[in-house]
Amino acid sequence: MANSILTSTKKVLGLADDYDAFDVDVIMHINSVFFTLNQLGIGPPEGFAIEGKDASWDDFISDVNMLNAVKTYMYLRVRLLFDPPTTSFAIDAMKKQVEELEWRLNVHREGVITPWTDPLTLSSPITE
Repeated sequence: MANSILTSTKKVLGLADDYDAFDVDVIMHINSVFFTLNQLGIGPPEGFAIEGKDASWDDFISDVNMLNAVKTYMYLRVRLLFDPPTTSFAIDAMKKQVEELEWRLNVHREGVITPWTDPLTLSSPITE
C-alpha cells in the first residue's frame, strides 16, 4: 500500500510499516497538518482526516503537480511535531522549508483552482 498516507509518512519518519506503537501519535499529527492544508485551500473543501492505513493520497488530492509538494509538506510538519531535530539550526531550516512550501502550494492553488473558496467563509455570514 505505497499510496497510503500513513504508511508513506511513517516511512519518511524512519518508522517501519509493521511497527505500530506510534501510529496513534502519527495519525493525530497527520490530521493536524490536514487541518492546516484545508486552511490553505488544499484538498477537499470539507476537510480531510485519516483513521488508519486505508486512506490514500489519491483520496486527498487529485492534482499530481501538487502531490509531491504536499507529501513533503506533510513529512516536514509531522516531523517537527513528532520528532523534531535536536539542533536549533535543523529546526530553523525545516521551518523555512515549511514556509516556502506553504507559499508555493498557495501560489499553485491560486493559479489552478478556479474559483477558490476561502474555507473561513463557508459558514453563513453574521447578520445584525
